[in-house]
Amino acid sequence: MASRKRLKSQDEEHLKQLEDRLIESIFANTSLNPLADLTSLAASLDHPRLVLKAIYAVYRVFVLVISKGYLENSTDEQVKVVRTWLFDRLDEYTRFLCGLLNDDESLLRISALNILMSLLKHLSTSLSRSSPKPQFHVSHFRKVIGALLMCPPSARGGKNWTVEEEPPHGELDAEVRDMFVTRWLNVHSDVRWFFLRDAEPILSSRSPKTSTHVPENLLSLLEKLDSFPAAQSDLKSWWIEELQAKPKPSKSKKAQTGGPGPDDSGGSDNESNAIEEDDWRKFFDDQDESQQAKEKKPSEPSTRLRQLTVHQSLHSLASHRAVFTRLWLRLLPRLSGDESAASAFSLRVLNVMHHGVMPHLTRPVLVMDWVGARVDHGGVVGLLALNTLFILMQEYNLDYPSFYTRLYAFLDHDLLHLKHRSRFFRLAELFLSSTHLPATLLASFVKRLSRLSLTAPPSSIVITIPFVYNILKRHPALMCLIHREGEDSEPFEDPFLADEPNPNLTNALDSSLWELYSHKNHYHVGVSTLARIFEEAFTKPSYPMEDFLDHTYATLIEGELKRRIKKDPAVEIDEPDGIFKTRDDTQLVSERHIVESLWTF
Repeated sequence: MASRKRLKSQDEEHLKQLEDRLIESIFANTSLNPLADLTSLAASLDHPRLVLKAIYAVYRVFVLVISKGYLENSTDEQVKVVRTWLFDRLDEYTRFLCGLLNDDESLLRISALNILMSLLKHLSTSLSRSSPKPQFHVSHFRKVIGALLMCPPSARGGKNWTVEEEPPHGELDAEVRDMFVTRWLNVHSDVRWFFLRDAEPILSSRSPKTSTHVPENLLSLLEKLDSFPAAQSDLKSWWIEELQAKPKPSKSKKAQTGGPGPDDSGGSDNESNAIEEDDWRKFFDDQDESQQAKEKKPSEPSTRLRQLTVHQSLHSLASHRAVFTRLWLRLLPRLSGDESAASAFSLRVLNVMHHGVMPHLTRPVLVMDWVGARVDHGGVVGLLALNTLFILMQEYNLDYPSFYTRLYAFLDHDLLHLKHRSRFFRLAELFLSSTHLPATLLASFVKRLSRLSLTAPPSSIVITIPFVYNILKRHPALMCLIHREGEDSEPFEDPFLADEPNPNLTNALDSSLWELYSHKNHYHVGVSTLARIFEEAFTKPSYPMEDFLDHTYATLIEGELKRRIKKDPAVEIDEPDGIFKTRDDTQLVSERHIVESLWTF
């Protein structure tokens, strides 16, 4: 124990000495070789408290190095050599911090993220000083994005991963995710734009088989993004203060062709060429041009997205929507794997699709194919996909003729027995609310639900009856279903085709709702009482469906137990002395049969 304390004390003293020597060297403009020793020492330590002191010591040194201009461009060959060496040490330090984002210690995870984002600000400021335009240090931020998406393991204690050895990927820590989203992604427009742009090539370059956690980690970040700008005035918060300045209109031919320019400083030439070949702005240029023409005033010139510089793109709402759209379109097909995982991911996406994704896409109908495929999953996923399709039809003019056929397919024998039946009725009430729907279509839904109610539990029947009542009241053309009379001498043959998948061809309008009429004799008093509503005049207001959707066996029993009895039930005046009598009904003979003995009072 004493030896461990002695070693900790020696490491702390060594850290302090190295930091002091480096600070003196920076101000004296002498050798910075102790920086390699300091970064190596920080990576070799294992105790969380010592690692925390070490990473902040290295951070203070690098902030001083950046502020003194050691990383700025220069024509001097000796300065270039020093600059390259310093960037190598910075890469080692950054990689170590990226690993700490997945460390077991919470304080190390949070501190590493704070340091990484603080270094991004210092590096971008230094880059802007040596450039005529404000800059964002893209290469450093790409490493942060890669760490958030791939989650490499912590290298604390000297564990290193070589270039040939691919580190295992993991799941993004919830604390790191929430902190990154709340402090940067949901707040600063520049961080959000660069994240949306640079996460897409990282996602595309990873194999779905070897990097299974990358789509999941990206989804966990995007589903928390709830402050996407809806108007140009929302682009007002910037992590890099230099980027807050309004960009000047570009006049150079290079800027108008969408070249990478100096805005991507800090990245390699290969990365710049790849970005130029796969220009995200060209992907959405044609579809955004008409929309921009509508939004702009006649006096304003029309500007294509690919003609904007990076600085201009940061101040363009259309550009933010373009990178947002491309990332989602790249992510959706990758949210697949085994059936259970795909269903879980689809459910998470569909829960935010209608309010957090589609309003910000350049063209919401682009997600139609993915949403349509999710309908085939059935269950809750299929219902939410139908809801998304309905919103696309209602708000974005999507033409989907088979929508009600797909909805009709959900009316199977299991529907009224499942937990999500309340969600189905909520959505079905919305889907069937239009008074312009044909009576033939509505009659199929009403008849099918009535047929399913024959084998449904009471908790589902008390949902079905008010639902059908509301539809009949809203659509008087369906009244023939409850007022059809036939000859008593002829046997009734129901013309309804229960196996017909097309709701327009079921002959439901020629049938009747005899299934609901039969519930008047149901064993449960609540069901039988509710079924008699069809014998009365339709003068009552529509039922509020929320009062019935959450009914279960437990709520029905609880309601019966709490119901006040207005009139005492009739009982026998004389107390009986038995149930089974002898043949002459004069006395009880309990010895004759065992059943008689069990019922003897």
